[in-house]
Amino acid sequence: MGKYFGTDGYRGEANVDLTADDAFRVGKFLAYYFSEGGKKECRIVIGKDTRRSSYMFEYALSAGITAAGADAYLMHVTTTPSVSFIARVEDFSCGVMISASHNPFYDNGLKVINGNGEKVSDDFIEEIEAYLDGKTEEIPLAKGEKIGRTVDFFAGRNRYIGYLISLATHSFKGRKVALDCANGSASSVAKAVFDALGADTHVLSNTPNGYNINENCGSTHIEVLQDYVRNSDCEIGFAYDGDADRCLAVDSEGNLVDGDMILYLCGKNLKKKGQLQGNTIVTTVMSNFGLYKILEAEGISYEKTKVGDRYVYENMAENNYDLGGEQSGHIIFMRHATTGDGILTSIKLMEVLLEEKKSLKDCLSDYRKFPQVLENVRVTDKALAENNPAVQSAVKKVEEKLGDTGRILLRASGTEPLIRVMVEAEKEELCREYAEEVIAVMKKEGLVLS
Repeated sequence: MGKYFGTDGYRGEANVDLTADDAFRVGKFLAYYFSEGGKKECRIVIGKDTRRSSYMFEYALSAGITAAGADAYLMHVTTTPSVSFIARVEDFSCGVMISASHNPFYDNGLKVINGNGEKVSDDFIEEIEAYLDGKTEEIPLAKGEKIGRTVDFFAGRNRYIGYLISLATHSFKGRKVALDCANGSASSVAKAVFDALGADTHVLSNTPNGYNINENCGSTHIEVLQDYVRNSDCEIGFAYDGDADRCLAVDSEGNLVDGDMILYLCGKNLKKKGQLQGNTIVTTVMSNFGLYKILEAEGISYEKTKVGDRYVYENMAENNYDLGGEQSGHIIFMRHATTGDGILTSIKLMEVLLEEKKSLKDCLSDYRKFPQVLENVRVTDKALAENNPAVQSAVKKVEEKLGDTGRILLRASGTEPLIRVMVEAEKEELCREYAEEVIAVMKKEGLVLS
């Protein structure tokens, strides 16, 4: 991770950690970098989520891009995976998604995507951060006919919608499906896709107002969708996050189906059809023991990466695997996308149910999830908290108590000032007990913000 760019872009509170001036400078750098100093044509596609500040950043970013001599194509409110898709298939130099994903409305971020639809490299991040810190020469402004232009590009979002529809091999006619759009990016895409596929679509949290993105809705507040499905005749529900690059599901009884379970069902289905490349699913260290147990029983191999769909993608690309993801719902289907895509994931899971001719609950009847507790601890300094000797000693003691019956993981968030303490054990009470032991030490060491 860099000084400004974490695991998922440049993120922070709008006009506090990330300002319009910052966005302008990022735009200038992107135009200059991808045009090789003005030597070749540069087109940059931009998408945004529904936060109030996204408009400000869209205009500031576009101003920087055009001031440095490149063209900015505006998809307006759309999803992160749609920007990735369009950057790749429409031959753009790069793309930028303006979003802070699952964060509250007052945060925002800039996710930079290269021309292959991938998140940018660490080398690129080093270069752009050196520029932002004034360590490299100032980028000159374009003059005369060299000044760039902005182009409305709603057509890009429509092409992405058409692409998603084309991937379905079954009709969803007669299927009652609930979609929680988190008052975010999915609001502009999800219903159109499911309606086109014939579903009886019930939509929640689909009226963004600039402030209500992720507010008591979406994948971070799955209980809203659970209650709705439980009290309706919908057979399944899908919840997206603010920029719709992840998806969680609930069955007809309102039971949560997380990313691990989705990986299992889709992986098992792909293997059955002889389409699971390398017979391997790529996971992160946050995946549940239950996933690994059942994959072993199914004869499916797995790999573990650091947390972040970027790392999952890198492993998949390097080893030619075609399925991977995170427990949080970032699922990558490499044959169709280069990033997590919540709406694509919901289509793929619907296809599994249709092919198996079973309900979601019945498809997961043999899945046993190990109890897991995840505590987000707000700290003064993530590095100090992670490396504190007393904290490390407390973690080691818990590891010794758990042995091979569970695990503990201490991890710094890539986007927020948080340390995540995750414990898995055979009983939930033990998970909570061991997590609290470590958190108590963090508090005693003065590492926790009150």
